Amino acid sequence: MTTIVMTMVIKGDFMKTIMASEFKSKCLKIMDEVAASGEEVVVTKNGVPVGKFVPYTRKPKTLRGLHAGQVRASDDLIAPTGETWEADR
Repeated sequence: MTTIVMTMVIKGDFMKTIMASEFKSKCLKIMDEVAASGEEVVVTKNGVPVGKFVPYTRKPKTLRGLHAGQVRASDDLIAPTGETWEADR
């Protein structure tokens, strides 16, 4: 007899769901968990999602440096292109 064991790894964003009655009784604990983990919690009523509890994020005071390290240029953006502009004629 051969036994086959399968392991399933599921990758993706799965949000925790909680019933409204449980959310009401454990609200402060859930707030702490969301703040610590950064994971969202969906609140349901009769099995239907009615709200989402998400971690608070502060808006930056300025946009300067907001995407630092996330945007990359593949060309030299300020190097001459060799094109003759109409204004140069």
